[in-house]
Amino acid sequence: MKDISGLCVVLLLSLTGRTGGVKPNSGYCIGNECFSVFQDPSDFPTAQTQCSGEGGHLMTVRSTVSHDSLSILLGTVAGRFWIGLHRPTGCPDADAALRGFQWVTKDNVSDFFNWAPTFDGRCSSPRCVSVSKANDFKWTQEPCDDPAAGFLCEHSFSDPCGGLHVAQAESVTYMTPMGFGGEDVLSLPPGSTAVVKPSGAKYICDSGQWRQGPWSCEIHQGGCEYKCVVNSKQVPSCSCPPGQTVNPLNKVTCEAAIDDPCEALRCQHGCQPDGESHACVCDLGFTLAGDARSCEDLNECTDKRQCPGDNFMCVNTVGSFRCVCKDGFHMSGRRCVDEDECISAPCEHTCTNTPGGYKCSCALGYKVDPMSPNNCVLHCGQEECLAECDPNDDSQCYCPGGYISEERDDRTFCVDIDECESNFCHQLCENTFGSYVCSCSPGHTLVNGYKCEKWDNFTSTAADISTRPTSTTTTTTPGPGPGPRPTPRPSGVSTGALVGIIVSTALFIVLVVFLIYCLLSHRGTKGAMGEAHGLEHVAMDTS
Repeated sequence: MKDISGLCVVLLLSLTGRTGGVKPNSGYCIGNECFSVFQDPSDFPTAQTQCSGEGGHLMTVRSTVSHDSLSILLGTVAGRFWIGLHRPTGCPDADAALRGFQWVTKDNVSDFFNWAPTFDGRCSSPRCVSVSKANDFKWTQEPCDDPAAGFLCEHSFSDPCGGLHVAQAESVTYMTPMGFGGEDVLSLPPGSTAVVKPSGAKYICDSGQWRQGPWSCEIHQGGCEYKCVVNSKQVPSCSCPPGQTVNPLNKVTCEAAIDDPCEALRCQHGCQPDGESHACVCDLGFTLAGDARSCEDLNECTDKRQCPGDNFMCVNTVGSFRCVCKDGFHMSGRRCVDEDECISAPCEHTCTNTPGGYKCSCALGYKVDPMSPNNCVLHCGQEECLAECDPNDDSQCYCPGGYISEERDDRTFCVDIDECESNFCHQLCENTFGSYVCSCSPGHTLVNGYKCEKWDNFTSTAADISTRPTSTTTTTTPGPGPGPRPTPRPSGVSTGALVGIIVSTALFIVLVVFLIYCLLSHRGTKGAMGEAHGLEHVAMDTS
């Protein structure tokens, strides 16, 4: 178990030590620290970002030992180089330990001071510090946005390895995870490699010890010259192209094969000795298929130990996997931190950030729109409540859906509409605040939220009524479509419009009464004339 955990640390240092950025031109390691020189013209913020991307930080010169390292690092290099000393805020303070400056590690602890004689104590003085061979490596104030010739990075570690012990006729070349190396190295961090000549054997520094290759295929291809493969027991080994075989002494380099035993196996990836014969093996991230020669993808994400740490998740890829942050989180350094979605103002009213997401809430008198959770709609929740009126025009008032405005004295109220009086439901109806509920009697099924269809061959009995459920649904006013947008206000009736409706209704009633009166009057006149005509005939007959 110790070996596995040690290799995990080596893998972490090997992966984080190089990020594909600029390579250091040289470096020096002593004790538990390595310092590297980057001859890349940069301003202070860029240099700080580059060092952070390399898994370190700008160099801190806290002791005479680290100061002496400057001579080794920059003894033959001209130009100014940034170190990790700056003044984030405030004015210089001549009485302070670092005169108001601090290290990029956010502290001012130091046993060594080397300020240039021309120290500027004004508040407007340059905030960053550089060193150069020409100025005897004095701490010189420089404007942070001015480009220097390069910068110095510092890397701290534990469990270093010393020099590898080899025979007198052999030599060793070292390479650190930071990207620099050499032959005369006193201390090496975990993940450093060593190549012994002339044997070609390779070693890796793991927990203060040198481990001979091949090691884990995830770290520098196990030290293999051609390809690192694993067998069915996940044991790493090296393989070579057709016509070549692995050197039996160093087990990592390839040499010409006199009689290649792997040729007849036709292995898809590679083969290795297996007792007295040979067997096919697969590259890292693959497993041997049933035909014992082809390889198929191994889903590493089934191993729950992959991608440890909070808020990480494993994504399988062909032959490998990726560790990414869960939704609602983003990578910061080597951690997944919560992303504050509320910065983008996704909610119409109030946004509350939550781990991995956010939650919208609404002001008093509103509720979250069920059709669009980012928006808010007017809400009453009782039989009546005050209307929402325009503060600049109190005649423009609005009510939630399912309510009607009603003026009382100088205030406007929203009164619940009893939709059941309009016979919206086919059978049974229950009014609710702002809406209504349709249901059906036993033996019927509710269709489309309002219509009741009778079951086939249904006989209403006490048993059926007690065992068969009554279908119900709640009918509400549809909300707006998805996506953040202003909440649509329900239509309201202004005071002027209400007066107009009443006056129009009164005029209509008066007109109807007048027409009825005219009709009755016309009929009365015709009757009187007919009666008079009849009397005239009676008088003539009498005479």
